This record gives sequence, structure tokens and C-alpha cells, in this order.
Amino acid sequence: MRTRPRCIGLWLNDTEYEHLKEQSITTGLNANAYIRKLIMGEQIKPRPPDTYAKLLKELNAIGNNINQLAYQANYRGEASKAEIHEAAELVKKMWGLVKEAI
Repeated sequence: MRTRPRCIGLWLNDTEYEHLKEQSITTGLNANAYIRKLIMGEQIKPRPPDTYAKLLKELNAIGNNINQLAYQANYRGEASKAEIHEAAELVKKMWGLVKEAI
């Protein structure tokens, strides 16, 4: 059974139709979902670029490495200069990746 029992027809001119297609592509939504969100007053944001998934994976891995260094330092009660330097380098790498993505 349909979750939306009401159907409406919508006539668009070529310009309006092209604009709807562009907005649908930009947001990653199909035309129906895009129009539904508009009429419900939701804020529609552009779909993030595909490179963001890779960036998040890289940031997660770097964050895990930093967390492991912090765990080891807390366990021993101190951090070596090499560990502090490595953590700082990982943070610099994170910033570099974020700047590339923007």
C-alpha cells in the first residue's frame, strides 16, 4: 500500500523543468523528494561531493592513530617526544586533507 495516497499533476515549462533537474542533481534527490521537501519547508542542502566519504575515512583512521598514542601515553603516565611529534604530524595531515577538500 502507498504511504502517500494523494497525487497531483504539475506542468512546467522547459526552463522550470531544467531548473528542477539541476536542483535534483545538486541535492542528490529525485524530483518528487525535492518538491516534497520544498513544500514542507525543509532546508535543502547540496549533496556533499563524493570525495567527502574518502576524506571521512582518512580522518577516522588518523583519529584512531592519535587515540592510540594518547592511550599509550596515559597508560605509561607520559608521552615521548617522538609520540608527541607523530601526533602533531597526524594533526597537520588532517588539516591538509580538509583544506584539499574545501
